[in-house]
Amino acid sequence: MLFSATGVTAAVETSQLGGTLLAIDEINAAGGVLGRRVEAVIRDPACDPRAFRRLAERLLVDDGVRLIFGCYMSSTRKAVLPVVEAQGGLLFYPTLYEGFEYSRHCVYTGAAPNQNSIQLANYLLGHYGNRFFLVGSDYVYPYESNRIMSDFVVQSRGRVLGETYVPLGASEADFAEVMDKVREAAPDVIFSTVVGADTAKLYAAHHAAGFDSRILPIASLTTSEAEVALMAPEVASGHITAAPFFETLGTPAARRFVAAFKKRYGVATPVTAAAEAAYFQLHLAMQALARAGTDAPDALLAELGAGAFEAPQGRVRVEPGNHHTWLRPRIARLGADARFEVVWDAGAPVRPDPYCVVQNLDDWPADGRQFALS
Repeated sequence: MLFSATGVTAAVETSQLGGTLLAIDEINAAGGVLGRRVEAVIRDPACDPRAFRRLAERLLVDDGVRLIFGCYMSSTRKAVLPVVEAQGGLLFYPTLYEGFEYSRHCVYTGAAPNQNSIQLANYLLGHYGNRFFLVGSDYVYPYESNRIMSDFVVQSRGRVLGETYVPLGASEADFAEVMDKVREAAPDVIFSTVVGADTAKLYAAHHAAGFDSRILPIASLTTSEAEVALMAPEVASGHITAAPFFETLGTPAARRFVAAFKKRYGVATPVTAAAEAAYFQLHLAMQALARAGTDAPDALLAELGAGAFEAPQGRVRVEPGNHHTWLRPRIARLGADARFEVVWDAGAPVRPDPYCVVQNLDDWPADGRQFALS
């Protein structure tokens, strides 16, 4: 396991580790895999891509591990993948990302752009307007995600009025400057790809600047329950996120997962979409291992493509052609209690298309009438 316990994205990565360990507990309680217990070998790379790479190499070369579960920021995934490929291992990556990537040594269980960006763009265009301002953290995922969002907005004859980036670990003053730019641009929507603890600073700056989230919301793919837990309710209220899973989902599987997670880690512990992906990918991997009879990556991949799992978000499975996962897109708004309320639901899993070859905005009505709400 490569999840950071310290650093800018530690809160969400801690939730990912929690989901992974919960899945291991469940598997071991049911007898393990092939008569053996699953053992977690955990390393803390502290959000440093160089540490991710170094620790991945130690796991694969020194510890004899062949399966690595981990990484949050795309910069860390890109640091780890060359090592995994060189050593013939397999990385399970439980985080939404910018798409436009394939590795036969990686299984992507977070949302690709056609499973979150395209739905969020259409919802925002239909409910708020077509004038966007983009803000992100200064690394690869925000640049690429903002490029994709810009394409969707322009495709709908919208305009991107501004685009700005802040360093990881940015200050309150940095975000105050961002809000000055927003005020000057006068957009209908702020699309944020700011990550980790910096997210709360962005939302606090929006609130301090006097903006009304009912009129000018921050819409984000990277704001989860972990980041919201760092905000006051009045700061979080009204803002929007797209993800396959939210802690407040009312399905029986989701309620069981959230109850088990909070029983293990505490009732105040946030349960994120990234934690849910980390949870179900471990189950998918161990089911495939049981069928394959080995943790050899090639044999495991063949079985992964043939299996499925009833995850908290709904039924998930890995697409054999691109190693990405069928996921169910949802859009939610934060209420006055700083809890997510689902306002749009695709109603079914969406086939992963990480290159956005097929999907376009016309496929997704902004009012959601194409699909039934759950």
